[in-house]
Amino acid sequence: MTTRKYKELVEQRTRQTLQKWSQQPAVEERDIYRFLHNLKGTSGTVGLDAVEAFSGNSLLYFSDDNHRSWTEAEWGDYLYPLLELFDEPESTGAVPPQIPGIALSHGSTHQQYEILVIDDDVELVAFLRESLEKQSYYVSIALSAERGLKIFYETKPDLILLDILLPDRSGIDVLNQIIGKAKKERIPIIIISGEHSKEVQKYAYSLGVMDYIRKPVDIDLFLVLIKNRFELKKEWQESIIVDELTGAFNRKYFNQTLKMLSSDFRRTGRTFSLALLDLDYFKHVNDTYGHLVGDEVLQTFSELVRDSIRTEDTLCRYGGEEFALFMPNTSADSALLVIERIQEKFASREFCAKRENFHVTFSCGITEISERQQDTDKLIDEADQALYSSKYSGRNQTTLYSEGMLTGQRETVLNVIIVDDDPLIRRIITGNFASWEPGNIAGMKVNSYADGELFLKSDWYVPEEKYIILLDGVMPGLDGLEVLEKIRSSYPEVNILVIMLTGRNDQRDIIHALQMGADDYVIKPFHLPELLSRIERLAHRFLF
Repeated sequence: MTTRKYKELVEQRTRQTLQKWSQQPAVEERDIYRFLHNLKGTSGTVGLDAVEAFSGNSLLYFSDDNHRSWTEAEWGDYLYPLLELFDEPESTGAVPPQIPGIALSHGSTHQQYEILVIDDDVELVAFLRESLEKQSYYVSIALSAERGLKIFYETKPDLILLDILLPDRSGIDVLNQIIGKAKKERIPIIIISGEHSKEVQKYAYSLGVMDYIRKPVDIDLFLVLIKNRFELKKEWQESIIVDELTGAFNRKYFNQTLKMLSSDFRRTGRTFSLALLDLDYFKHVNDTYGHLVGDEVLQTFSELVRDSIRTEDTLCRYGGEEFALFMPNTSADSALLVIERIQEKFASREFCAKRENFHVTFSCGITEISERQQDTDKLIDEADQALYSSKYSGRNQTTLYSEGMLTGQRETVLNVIIVDDDPLIRRIITGNFASWEPGNIAGMKVNSYADGELFLKSDWYVPEEKYIILLDGVMPGLDGLEVLEKIRSSYPEVNILVIMLTGRNDQRDIIHALQMGADDYVIKPFHLPELLSRIERLAHRFLF
């Protein structure tokens, strides 16, 4: 559907609403507020800039919780001028709402740097996020130490901005907990604080923070500093080929090795096998025993594998708990025997935490380069398909890739749910997911609901599946924040990510949503590329 068609639908709905109201004795003020609230978000999204501005200004005269009745003579002075705006020339800078061809990139790589802000100063956080995202950074927000630690361990951001004064724990406590892992993962930490004492600054620097910035922040200098730090981080990454946590080679060296072995095969015909190894239920280990124990498991696994392979074999950390093993001059059948011996040894290795012993296993997929298949990307995909076949078949096993292997054998079903009382917003967003084909899932479902009560009463939740919920902040009946509260109190957070769609300018509503467990928020009107980018990044938490 074209942008013009969406604009025509907005105009048609506006005229129908005003026509309907003109035939009624009166209209409740909260209905007028919600009409303008929806119109502001929708019109801005489809490029009706003048209508968006008019709706936003008109909202100031109405309230969401007022039951006062307005006659046509009263509301007409505010709303009828809207109709003239639809005849104005279209904005040339509008972004079309239809964005075809959405697809997740393979693995955990992502071109956009991710910054984690841990600070409860919501006005500053909102300002920093807006400023940073204009520079093409992606920003995650944590308004408490607990939330910040959760996001840090789950997403591994590229840089952290940390305040010293937090509502639940000291920023110094957070720093002490994460600095070791941050150093190993080459994640710069910058303190932003109103605490200026020399002693605190010296202590923070002694722990290993990269910079200490005083509030208030000079945004121009701040943005240049961030750019400088990322350029330095890029130089680090380009000079390092070993993953410091596990001792395995890193993703950069993986790419180099794959290219070298593939070139050698084309030149000499020497074969090699590629195995992808993924620890089973590793998130459960982190959630149950803590991330420090999870790190110990990764280190033990890497050491065991490296001790079990030849000098000419190469182990790389491919991402998170996934590793890749190159075995030159080795057929897939021979590689299978090696991996199965490693699986047996690792499964017998005992770990101890919280006064209990536990075991961890891994699954594996193997493919072999051949005259039939020399494309490196497809080679990775073959190993990936074989790996997921092992996962699908029960884990703790190894599968050799074979032609015709079912690529649809995926365990995770991803649900995208839109809860918004604006039918046009639901239609626009739903339409953009019609052809979305993210990898590593059994399937994807897209559903929408006109209000929160209808959504909560539906049979929407299946424990084995994953959910990204786009939740409007202002709806009739149950408010979006009430729906969020019920989601977080009734369902496991690990399976559900929530993005609030809000047209509210009051930062207190944003902070409330984040404190209640929203994972992100998008201000209406929004551009669909921004929204889809956020959904894609959040989906990586589930799929990779």
